[in-house]
Amino acid sequence: MFVESDVKLGFNDVLIRPKRSNLKSRSEVDLLRTFVFMHSKREWTGVPVVASNMDTTGTFEVAEALARHRLLTAIHKHYSIKQWDDFLNSHPDILPFIMVSTGTSDADFKLLSEILERHEQLQFICIDVANGYSESFVEHVYKVREKFTDKTIVAGNVVTGEMVEELLLSGADVVKVGIGPGSVCTTRVKAGVGYPQLSAVIECADAAHGLGGRIMSDGGCTCPGDVAKAFGGGADFVMLGGMFAGHDESGGQILERNGRQFKVFYGMSSRTAMEKHSGGVAAYRASEGKTVEVPYRGPIDDTVRDILGGVRSACTYVGAAALRELTKRTTFIRVQEQENRIFD
Repeated sequence: MFVESDVKLGFNDVLIRPKRSNLKSRSEVDLLRTFVFMHSKREWTGVPVVASNMDTTGTFEVAEALARHRLLTAIHKHYSIKQWDDFLNSHPDILPFIMVSTGTSDADFKLLSEILERHEQLQFICIDVANGYSESFVEHVYKVREKFTDKTIVAGNVVTGEMVEELLLSGADVVKVGIGPGSVCTTRVKAGVGYPQLSAVIECADAAHGLGGRIMSDGGCTCPGDVAKAFGGGADFVMLGGMFAGHDESGGQILERNGRQFKVFYGMSSRTAMEKHSGGVAAYRASEGKTVEVPYRGPIDDTVRDILGGVRSACTYVGAAALRELTKRTTFIRVQEQENRIFD
């Protein structure tokens, strides 16, 4: 047993300190990023905000809406080949802004291979597991890289620098960072495992950038300010789940309570998801997600504009004319516990 005594920070523990700025308007801020990925060698340009690969947020309808803003969507892995064919044949321009999500089973690999063989123009693969520390996961990343040499691979989740380095060296281009911070994730309660998200981002970004790789902050953002803090901490991409839930384009059943509408939102390790896709919770494991009802929010476009507007505003406060400059211009200040409760 070992205890680390260093301070670790979540998004609620800090604020971004303002600095002198020459920017006259938020409209001057450029949110587009251009990356050339270390293994695929592909160049991609867009706004590096990503809808999570949950079946309530990683839907084709969300992807269609987000692509208009040049945002990415990690499509959930439970669509059939025919559904993929029908969608991509009618939306050929969306290819640079979607990721094909997959797990590590033989069935997952077979479905991924079929999708990419039928639609070779797809650029991104998202290999997603709850625990990215297993040797079998590293081996699977290597296997996917061997078969799909020209695809950009996103893999995770992990929260420490040494594992980021191992995944990058095994073939990942982008490592997904976050264990337990999501609004419908209960890993920290059920397993006692996790890492404060901002510190995970800062440490993992340092490890990844030293090798020429990238990271994607996944989880813990509840407002546009958190998205700005993730980018300020060094994240190259930020993945969002709960912030994209509850919209017309999102999945989930619509409910009515006392005259108000809600939509069901759940984690992919929840009992709801496992009963839907796997026939129930396996006897050897516990559910590590929960099911909630979020207020119905209408079209997702309004939320996208709110998020991007918040990030632009953060950039103007620190004098960053482009999103790529934000981390260099960011100084975090810790907030006291009493003040922290005010922001909660």
